[in-house]
Amino acid sequence: MSNTYTYGIHQQLQPQELLFLVFVDTAASHFGIDDVTAIGAVIAGYPMLPTRGKFAGATKGTSIASVVSRKVLPFELKHRILPTVTWKSMLQLKVLLVKNIGTFVGRTIPVVGVVMLAYDAYKISTESVRAYNELVQEEDKVF
Repeated sequence: MSNTYTYGIHQQLQPQELLFLVFVDTAASHFGIDDVTAIGAVIAGYPMLPTRGKFAGATKGTSIASVVSRKVLPFELKHRILPTVTWKSMLQLKVLLVKNIGTFVGRTIPVVGVVMLAYDAYKISTESVRAYNELVQEEDKVF
């Protein structure tokens, strides 16, 4: 016979149902202004705006972050030393070097957003497992 649990208004929950509800509860309490910022950074870095010609193999379109940062930071270095990634180069696991500070900032914004969202996913997962393990009997714990 399997153990059953009560969580809030929910009764007779199987261990996997309880884990799901704890996960949903933890995620709901975790999301706040930081997550809106992360999602905004990812969206701002998505290449949704049309562009004129690009070289073969380049990511099609440009992002809002790129357009704004190139206008606000139109500074060039002498050499290509600033590491960046685009959506396409990320999938190919390639780092691109640029010398324009605006380009560097524009391409870095979505990376920061992705890192923030990855951290949120890690935090929610670990908090959910900890909370779940505190509620269940030894044989139903997740390690």
